[in-house]
Amino acid sequence: MEDMWCVAVGIFHAWMFVVLFLIMLPAMFGLSLGVTGVYIQILVQVLEWATVRIQRGREEQPSLRSSQAEGEFALSDAFYFYKKGLESIVDDQVTQRFSSEELASWNLLTRTNQNFRYISLRLTVFWGVGVFVRYCVLFPLRITLALIGLSWLVMGTILVGILPESSAKNWLSELVHLTCYRICARGLSATIHYHNRENRPRKGGICVANHTSPIDVVILANDGCYAMVGQIHGGLLGVIQRSMVRACPHVWFERSEMKDRHAVTSRLTAHIAAKTKLPILIFPEGTCINNTSVMMFKKGSFEIGGTIYPVTIKYDPRFGDAFWNSSKYNMVSYLLRMMTSWAIVVNVWYLPPMTIQEGEDAARFANRVKSAIAHQGGLLDLPWDGGLKRQKVKDSYKEEQQKMYSSIIVGQNGSS
Repeated sequence: MEDMWCVAVGIFHAWMFVVLFLIMLPAMFGLSLGVTGVYIQILVQVLEWATVRIQRGREEQPSLRSSQAEGEFALSDAFYFYKKGLESIVDDQVTQRFSSEELASWNLLTRTNQNFRYISLRLTVFWGVGVFVRYCVLFPLRITLALIGLSWLVMGTILVGILPESSAKNWLSELVHLTCYRICARGLSATIHYHNRENRPRKGGICVANHTSPIDVVILANDGCYAMVGQIHGGLLGVIQRSMVRACPHVWFERSEMKDRHAVTSRLTAHIAAKTKLPILIFPEGTCINNTSVMMFKKGSFEIGGTIYPVTIKYDPRFGDAFWNSSKYNMVSYLLRMMTSWAIVVNVWYLPPMTIQEGEDAARFANRVKSAIAHQGGLLDLPWDGGLKRQKVKDSYKEEQQKMYSSIIVGQNGSS
């Protein structure tokens, strides 16, 4: 019994050494030992092998129609066209943006494409080994890092918040935020590639980005500090918000204030007017989109004035599905999926700053910024409001369709 206790203590010491000195400490200084890069390269080789194996096995399987005489009709043939017809109606441009992105190859996690049905013994073994690695090795490690990062964020911001207002306090606040977000990113095995860093958002400006996941904040905050904007929550998230605002001028709103557009605009305008404050981070889509498109930007962020710093975020879907479908998964189950995926690999592009042009209204300015973000990331530029998926259709939209239909009827009657 005593020997087992010594072994357990030794394993715990080795575990904490790996977490503290080989992962957390380099992360705090923005350094990497190269382990994650090697891990990603191995993953790429394994996933490519799995894809080739699936394609080869699918070609070897007999075709469903091979046993039938050529030209012979079967009643089941009609169901294919029936299915395609229903899909074209149900799976419209908006609905497609709220389901997982289709994969070009299977990533040994979940299938999002019906083409990958072939399973062999070797694929099953690899899948089983992957489950063990993801749930028994990576998951405990990621949970440990996430808990350390969040605890450090709360304690660090509370301590910094005690200090009087000064340049030293601002420097310490940015240091605490930056190191904690970097630790949390390592807790997701995040590999982030930043491009055009000379265009990074500056103080007194507004950073706008496409929105795929709640971890977008962690991804961007690894390379610079931002003032967050959002609604005040209760529970653990509320504790984190209250501690953060003591050290940094984040902009949190009560639920009643969020509905008051004038109050929101006034507070954001006052924030960017102070050129010493951190840039505001806003996701104008207002909801998460599935990493394939950029949908309509709410114009409120573009009515405030000041310089807009567009940012494009594009995740690599081969290693994990970063999209948060909030109507299907709650936050806990979503984070569980993230922490049991292979890794989070993402590209971030900083675009040149943009300002509203003479004679341009806020809606056109928002569309111009949205188009630039979509073009940079190779995303579809869609005009639809992402809120249509989860909200009732506005009366104004109904009235617009009614007027259009009535004009057709009047036109037909007039011509007759």
